[in-house]
Amino acid sequence: MILPKNPRKQCVNLALTVLEIVTPVFALAGIGFLWVKAGFEYRVEFVTRLSMTLAVPVLIFVALVETEVTAQVLTQISLASVVAYAGVTLACWVAVWLTGLNRRTYLAPMIMANTGNIGLPLALFAFGETGLGLAVVVFAIMAIYSFTFGVWLVADTSNPLTVIKEPMVGATVLGALFLWQGWEPPAVVMNTLGLISQLAIPLMLITLGVAVARLAPGNLTRAVWVSLLKAAICVGIAWVVGRWFELPPVAFGVLVLQLGTPVAVTNYLLAEKYGADSNAVAGLVVVSTLLSVALLPLILAAVL
Repeated sequence: MILPKNPRKQCVNLALTVLEIVTPVFALAGIGFLWVKAGFEYRVEFVTRLSMTLAVPVLIFVALVETEVTAQVLTQISLASVVAYAGVTLACWVAVWLTGLNRRTYLAPMIMANTGNIGLPLALFAFGETGLGLAVVVFAIMAIYSFTFGVWLVADTSNPLTVIKEPMVGATVLGALFLWQGWEPPAVVMNTLGLISQLAIPLMLITLGVAVARLAPGNLTRAVWVSLLKAAICVGIAWVVGRWFELPPVAFGVLVLQLGTPVAVTNYLLAEKYGADSNAVAGLVVVSTLLSVALLPLILAAVL
């Protein structure tokens, strides 16, 4: 992609692009918010089960199968992503311990970012199809990590079956296998899975809006500083790891951008499913996404 030479015009274009991505997020969340405020029934448990058991696993599988990257680039960006997430995990664990935050509620959201429905389209705009392919690799690694280690953090259990039985783990591993082997399911199968996958993001965001409608105002102040702390840790570590691995410019930019995205909506669904403080996590999702309108253009300007 050829970006305008005028720095001011470039920043304005990036800001508008972030707004184009974030606005539908808030529009769908707003539907859930208004639905509850209007007094209509919304069964969060049912929608959460439908999303986490069917829609989101299918979305992960489809996203992985439909991307293409070379073996060399796949290896390089994969190793860098693994090291970066390890560093982020350690730093966030220390931050949670020092600040006295509840580990079950705050640690996973600080680590797991919205590399899917915000990171992927933004990478496509900034770096083209090559950037999108690299961004999907980071997304795949994050998804595997989120729905194995992340589930363990939130579920607070030593039983490995809790993680293994999570449908998103199987979908992520299977999708990664198809990606690495270059396999492609029949068209009729992909068409069906594609329709199912389209349920995932709307369901997640509307359910998020329902949670926001029930938020206590006191949660928002904490959400602001936790979101800023998360952004500083994730972007800083991604930057150091990217330079250490001597990633080429596009891969470096994608790594920093993906780790710098706001808290993923799936963190709220996991908190709701496993009994963590889902209202606090919902506050983190909303606040970090709002802050991303200002932070993501700055990150992009720094890596372009």
